[in-house]
Amino acid sequence: MSAISNIENKSTIKNFISDFKQLTKVGLSLSVVFSSIAGYLLAAEIVDTFIVIQLAIGGYFMVGASNAFNQVIEKDTDSLMKRTMNRPLPTGRMSVSTALTIAFLFTILGIAILYNINAKSALFGAISIFLYTSIYTPLKSVTPLAVFVGAIPGAIPFMLGWVAATNQFGIEAGFLFLIQFFWQFPHFWAIGWLQFEEYQKAGFNMLPMNKKDKGAIKQIIFYTLIMILVSIAPVLKVTGAFYIYPATAVIIALVGCSMLFYGIQLHKTESNIEARKLMLSSVIYITLVQIIYVIDKFLH
Repeated sequence: MSAISNIENKSTIKNFISDFKQLTKVGLSLSVVFSSIAGYLLAAEIVDTFIVIQLAIGGYFMVGASNAFNQVIEKDTDSLMKRTMNRPLPTGRMSVSTALTIAFLFTILGIAILYNINAKSALFGAISIFLYTSIYTPLKSVTPLAVFVGAIPGAIPFMLGWVAATNQFGIEAGFLFLIQFFWQFPHFWAIGWLQFEEYQKAGFNMLPMNKKDKGAIKQIIFYTLIMILVSIAPVLKVTGAFYIYPATAVIIALVGCSMLFYGIQLHKTESNIEARKLMLSSVIYITLVQIIYVIDKFLH
């Protein structure tokens, strides 16, 4: 009996860990941590390993809290979509009270750790959680402008790293914010295109004008162009201490053109295949741009 009990306990723990990872979206959280650390490396004169560790842990808690609150709020609508119906809350594998406990604990820990770096970092972390859970999430069922609101907390991590390193929010941090802000429109509209029918079931408005048509794709292409221009703007030395070499700007522009290409292909075909390619290329773009910026900085 004890052997059976041990097996059951191990299975229960394993299932809880799996549900915990789903609730806090570990994969997404790690990408946010990556952005924050990239922003820190861009700003830091001397890299402080302890601050990097705090930024990584605080950033993870910040995103994990936002995702947990989001899944509590959207428990019922998640049950309507294939992509989300197997999450811990819709299936009943995790209670709302447990999810809320994790969300509040992550909020407190995340803000406390970021505050230990500096007060501005904690403030931006708190703003991110508030906007994502209290404004973006409820707006998804009201207006397509929810994507605009959601792009604000989504753009904070990259510039959060700069603020953590300098304790200042200036033009440099502002540009890092804008780069990730404009990137989110083609990225999330590509997802909105792929999941349009599922989002309709849940009553979510995730495409411009809530229509899956060429008008939405034109906006994807427009914001992709803006994103590329903002990304290479530091070459003009108009962004304070944050600037890049001309060769770096050319490389970034070429990487951005891959997104532009798939946006144009989507306009031609209006197919989910091209939307998926656009979505994947957007993930590659933001990752490569952050790496390229950091390499460029250390070549100065």
